[in-house]
Amino acid sequence: MSDTQAVEAPAKTTITVVVDGVSIEANPGELVINAAKRAGVEIPHFCYHPRMEPVGMCRMCLVDIDTGRGPALQPSCMIPVAPGMVVGTTSDTVTKAQDGMLEFLLINHPLDCPVCDKGGECPLQDQTVAYGPGESRMVEEKRHFEKPIPISDLVFLDRERCILCDRCTRFASDVAGDALIQFTERGNNTQVMTFPDESFASYFSGNVVQICPVGALTAKPYRFKARPWDLEQTESTCTTCSVGCRITVQSSRDELLRYQGVDSDPVNWGWLCDKGRFGFESVNSTNRFTQPLLKGEVTSWSQALDAAAGAIKAAIDRDGPKSVAMIGGANGTNEDAYAWAKLAKTIMGTGNVDAQLGDGLSADALLGLPRATIDEACAAGVLLVISPDIKEELPVLFIRLRDAVMNRGLKIVEVTPKATGLSSLAAVSVQHRPGEGAEAVRAILGQATTGQISVLPDVIAKAAGLLGGAVNVAIVGRTNLAEPVSASAEAISAVIAASGDTKFLAVTRRGNTLGALEMGLTPGVLSGHRVGGPEGLDTNGILQAASEGKISVLVLLGADPLSDFADSDLARRGLAGVGTVIAIDTLPNDSNALAHVVLPASGFAEKSGTTTNLEGRVSTLAQKVTSPGTARADWMIATELAWRLGGDLGIESTADVWTEVANASAYFAGCSTAAFGAPGAADGVLLPMPVTSVSLGTIASADESEATEAGGESAGSTQMLVTFATTTTVHRPAPQDAFSLRLIVGRELYDDGVALHNSASMSHLNRGGVMQLGSHDFDQLGIRPGERVRATSSRTSLVVEVKRNDAVPRGSVYMAFNQPNVSAADLIDATSATIDIRLETIS
Repeated sequence: MSDTQAVEAPAKTTITVVVDGVSIEANPGELVINAAKRAGVEIPHFCYHPRMEPVGMCRMCLVDIDTGRGPALQPSCMIPVAPGMVVGTTSDTVTKAQDGMLEFLLINHPLDCPVCDKGGECPLQDQTVAYGPGESRMVEEKRHFEKPIPISDLVFLDRERCILCDRCTRFASDVAGDALIQFTERGNNTQVMTFPDESFASYFSGNVVQICPVGALTAKPYRFKARPWDLEQTESTCTTCSVGCRITVQSSRDELLRYQGVDSDPVNWGWLCDKGRFGFESVNSTNRFTQPLLKGEVTSWSQALDAAAGAIKAAIDRDGPKSVAMIGGANGTNEDAYAWAKLAKTIMGTGNVDAQLGDGLSADALLGLPRATIDEACAAGVLLVISPDIKEELPVLFIRLRDAVMNRGLKIVEVTPKATGLSSLAAVSVQHRPGEGAEAVRAILGQATTGQISVLPDVIAKAAGLLGGAVNVAIVGRTNLAEPVSASAEAISAVIAASGDTKFLAVTRRGNTLGALEMGLTPGVLSGHRVGGPEGLDTNGILQAASEGKISVLVLLGADPLSDFADSDLARRGLAGVGTVIAIDTLPNDSNALAHVVLPASGFAEKSGTTTNLEGRVSTLAQKVTSPGTARADWMIATELAWRLGGDLGIESTADVWTEVANASAYFAGCSTAAFGAPGAADGVLLPMPVTSVSLGTIASADESEATEAGGESAGSTQMLVTFATTTTVHRPAPQDAFSLRLIVGRELYDDGVALHNSASMSHLNRGGVMQLGSHDFDQLGIRPGERVRATSSRTSLVVEVKRNDAVPRGSVYMAFNQPNVSAADLIDATSATIDIRLETIS
């Protein structure tokens, strides 16, 4: 290029518009209301919400817009920017329009602000003061309705307050996909209402309360509990499941009163599920452990810790370190998990630690598979889903995927033993019988199959056509708790064999499962994905060893194997065979009722720390209230116990944990308490995976001697990383006889878990223990609706009510896990590839 040639300027990608006399740059297609807000000009509105399609109903956002033909009043929430556009938000015309809209809205509004839950944080109040007429010309009687109407178990409706903004109805139909509330009547009688004899039974009903711009919708757990100016708040992360939704935790007088969703763009978009939103009730439960217990009697911390340390010392001296085991830890913080892992592997010398309860993918899958983010899954184009029912287990991830399908062209190929919440959204739902999942995946990906598949060939062909023999992103997890984890590993291996560069979003139910594993709460793994430390047993192996009398001391870190392990017979035999059970927990459950020592732990919002979501995003947890009684954070209990065992964890604060793990593993390089609290880390810190590909092979192993005396937590210890143990083995389930049905067991959002059981507003929402069959099997067996039958497996027989559900494929039965009255876990044998059930009617 000669000196005389001009350098071409880069093409302009923004649009120049004028707002109130000031030129601003806007993005093509951006709405005027959003462009103005970015420029610091707030346009009042009610119906508009940035996470929903605009409808222009309230007309509060009217502004003067001139595109060259003169100014005209137009709704700024409906008009995209255009070159040369001139916008006026403060003219006399705009002011009069805003004044008039508010006057109309207030004609029938009850003005009961002193008793309205929304009072003090109400956009209608704020905008009336800022833009309203100041007084009303209306003297007529306002309309009245019965108040309130419970439109669900959690949400109340005050109809006379409603301004018909359509936010709640749009959220229900467009975002959640639960179109259970809608406008009824016409004209002056228009109102929001549910359908006759059908409540607003949505897992996301609490969101409509948060986005309602007036007090028309209020939450039963919060109603009349506090005023906004009474509340103190801090931002934190929900740990109800592994999505890791950002929330604000609000309290008054040292009591949790409300959680609100925070709009985290890469995670939850401001939405929460009802279980997460109203879970504060369990933290406030009067059943909380407040003092240490020794053989069921209240005692001092000193005596309880001495008893726990004495039992552990005696077991190690008598039977060796492998006689001690730990189960749990996924409900705590990363700092808690690290402290307990270091205590077990360095002070006690045992590798028998497992943060899972045998109901998720194996640790090598969660730590070794190349990881995708939620955003990458939603932008995949074609997404393969081999997982449990995402709507039941990870509801907000379901909302993100639904949006991607409805608005962004995502196509889902689902492989599942029964229809799920995603099935109606999937381009193809490949529904197979239990035991056929891996074969179905092989067939879809064009690999040789050796087993029988009950899926129709045209369904396989359609799924194969969409995937084209390769998978860019897959969501994977345990599709059926009545099958071993090896079935899921086999399906994942088939994906890897077809596409070596696939990224996986591995789903787990418990809030900090991935974080606990990354901190070393799994056998043979040190913090930061490093292989090392003492080898040991997972939960299944621990319970089996305990049933044989080989475990002398079992430490339960917020775990309840009797209710939460898939094989209840093994769990019962295991706990019965343990000499001493030590429980660190917040609330009573079936397992800690057998504990010799109970140490009360701090719960959610009672301690600071961090948690890691399913995509590897580390975000902060904030302390907002004081722990009840003398309850302490888990990591503090671990350090106290270490001292009594003659060791020192070297941890005096949560910051010490991150200093130590960052020095020990490149995976955590740059991590620190200060980094997590930096302004740019509001959405958490996404840690990059230490591996980028997986090849056929086995999990890497390291010489135990490479670990230092402090458990390998140093820069000089082994840096060998965990990889996924792929397999080419084909597991063929035993043939199914003509008289049996194959069992499918999955989790549902509302179960009989201890947190839900101690939440007054939600404890009754579980569906109870029932067995569900498809119409074909229902009719063939001649069962009447609601009839009770005898269900028999190789484990036991139980009497259970049977219901019709066409989501269950022919030849299968479905039961929800951990429901009251009847337990699906009683039927499961953890050593079996599949569980066959025979049903007998009871005369």
